[in-house]
Amino acid sequence: MKYGGDYMDLPVVAIVGRPNVGKSTLFNRLIGERISIVADYEGVTRDRIYATGSWLGREFRLIDTGGIEMVDEPLMNQVRYQAEIATEEADVIIFVTSAQEGMTDTDEAIAHFLHRSNKPVILAVNKADNPEQRAQVYEFYALGHGDPYPISSSHGTGTGDLLDELIKHFPHKDTSEEGDNEIKFSFIGRPNVGKSSLVNAMLKEERVIVSNMEGTTREAVDTHFVSKTGQSFTMIDTAGIRKRGKVYENTEKYSVMRALSAIDRSDIVCLVLDAETGIIEQDKKVAGYAYEANKGIIILVNKWDAVDKSDNLFQEFTEKIRQEFQYLPFAPIIFVSAKTGQRLDRLPAMIEEIYENRFRRIQSSVLNDVLMDAIALNPTPTDKGRRLKIYYMTQVAVNPPTFVVFVNDEELMHFSYQRFIENKLREAFYFEGTPLKILIRQRS
Repeated sequence: MKYGGDYMDLPVVAIVGRPNVGKSTLFNRLIGERISIVADYEGVTRDRIYATGSWLGREFRLIDTGGIEMVDEPLMNQVRYQAEIATEEADVIIFVTSAQEGMTDTDEAIAHFLHRSNKPVILAVNKADNPEQRAQVYEFYALGHGDPYPISSSHGTGTGDLLDELIKHFPHKDTSEEGDNEIKFSFIGRPNVGKSSLVNAMLKEERVIVSNMEGTTREAVDTHFVSKTGQSFTMIDTAGIRKRGKVYENTEKYSVMRALSAIDRSDIVCLVLDAETGIIEQDKKVAGYAYEANKGIIILVNKWDAVDKSDNLFQEFTEKIRQEFQYLPFAPIIFVSAKTGQRLDRLPAMIEEIYENRFRRIQSSVLNDVLMDAIALNPTPTDKGRRLKIYYMTQVAVNPPTFVVFVNDEELMHFSYQRFIENKLREAFYFEGTPLKILIRQRS
């Protein structure tokens, strides 16, 4: 089977500026309708600190540094911490100021800090809602970050020009070293669940290491190795930033951002939970992003050697996971130990199997046989006297498997019935570990 992973390391854009200049408003304006909220599933949470935006066909990750709460810190420390986050993690920075208040000492301090970052900086002068305010943007040339872009986040004025300039500075993706037969996976999770220990334990099991190479501009290191069966893997390092300091201790939310690039670049994501501390909200945030990114997912419960296992603990923990991650019923669960190597030898084969599932294609005739059997078992719903009619189903893509269902009226397809169809597909075909995309189209 020919493997061909979907390599998508999105450029990271950070919005930086002092308080009350409209950073969050600009964040919302730039992502528009791109932010996705998963409905009808409990447990999917989205943190508004990040989202995916696009302009002229280029997608990018957007960080709203204003969303990071710095408690009990002076104003300048807060601004400096946020600017530090941006300069460490971002490929391009949008520096937001305000035409209403004019240039301030804090603006100058931020500008000075950003000069030392050696990152591309786009200067946005927000709240330039009328000609008089737009005429005052020239004083911002003194900040030394090139042409200021007058914008109005609330009305959208000038944001198109800002985005045109922004995408000029995106790094070019180099996929020349991506192997056709290489599967990329990563360990993700909150701090101290044992991700680094799992990486080290995996390399002891799979000793044939091909090379270490820089994977991103943010100093993550990819490890290439070959399993005992001869399959090539790339293990993507989620550590990202090596630096330690108060900024990271104060911003637990930031650990989500550090996993985003690794998730985007992975074919399979291994969500690591801590058997000792159990499941917390941060675990759901990271898992929710991996789910929305349509990645293959495995749930690893690490430190299983360290817990006092009662007769029912295995079953109780499994049920707790299924309850807290209701949107991941397809994800297999493995109880492992990085310390002892327990069950880690199963992981490469499972990753390879899930990867194959992501590229599985089903003939349309077989699909429709399953669909008709499903409808016979559970007839389509009605709404106000009108019944949903399903005409045809076909698979249109892989990685992940994507299906289009043609109906008489899209609005009659309730989410619960769509989930029923997905469950029947999973019963009929082996899609463990991968999400399925089902698109509903109205046939005229």
